[in-house]
Amino acid sequence: MSQANPNPSPDGSDGAYGWGPAQPGYGYPNPAPGYGYLGQGGPGYDPTLGAGLPMHAPQGGGAPLVSIGDITVMNHGIVTPSGTLPIQGAVWNATDMSRTEEKIPAHAIVLAVVFFIFCLLGLLFLLMKERTTTGFIQVMVTSGGKHHSTMIPATGPESFQIIMGQIGYARSLSSM
Repeated sequence: MSQANPNPSPDGSDGAYGWGPAQPGYGYPNPAPGYGYLGQGGPGYDPTLGAGLPMHAPQGGGAPLVSIGDITVMNHGIVTPSGTLPIQGAVWNATDMSRTEEKIPAHAIVLAVVFFIFCLLGLLFLLMKERTTTGFIQVMVTSGGKHHSTMIPATGPESFQIIMGQIGYARSLSSM
C-alpha cells in the first residue's frame, strides 16, 4: 500500500491515525461556560418573537401589580409569554368552566349499613356530603391588536370570585 493516509493526524505528522477534533470540544474535560448564569460568559439569552425579530424589554421596571395565571400586570404594560401588551385600553374577559359536584362518600355508606343493623340512627350517616370542584377558569386579555388567553385550575367553588376580583383590579388599571 503506497497510498497516503486518508485521515492524517491533527498535528500534520503521518504517523498515527487521526480521529476527532484536535482540541476538546464543549463539555468534558473543560467545564461548561456558565450556561444560564449571568456574568459567567457563555451564550447570552436573546429573547425573540416567533418570526425571529428581537423583542424589546419594557422600560421602567417596577413591581408587578397583579398576576393572573401567566399574565402579569405592571404599571407600564401587561406582560405575557407572547410579549408585552399596552395596559391602556386592554379588554379583560373571564369564563368559568369549572363545576362543583356533591356526593355521598363511600365511608358514609359503609357506616350507614353497619350502624343500621344496631340502631336506626345509622341512616344519619347518609347525610354526609363531599364537595369536589374540577375544571378551569379561562382568562383572556386583548390589547394593541394582540390577544392572550390562559387557563387557571379551579381549586374550590370560590375560585371564580377570586379571579374576578383580580380582573376587576386589572380593568381599573387599564382604564386609567
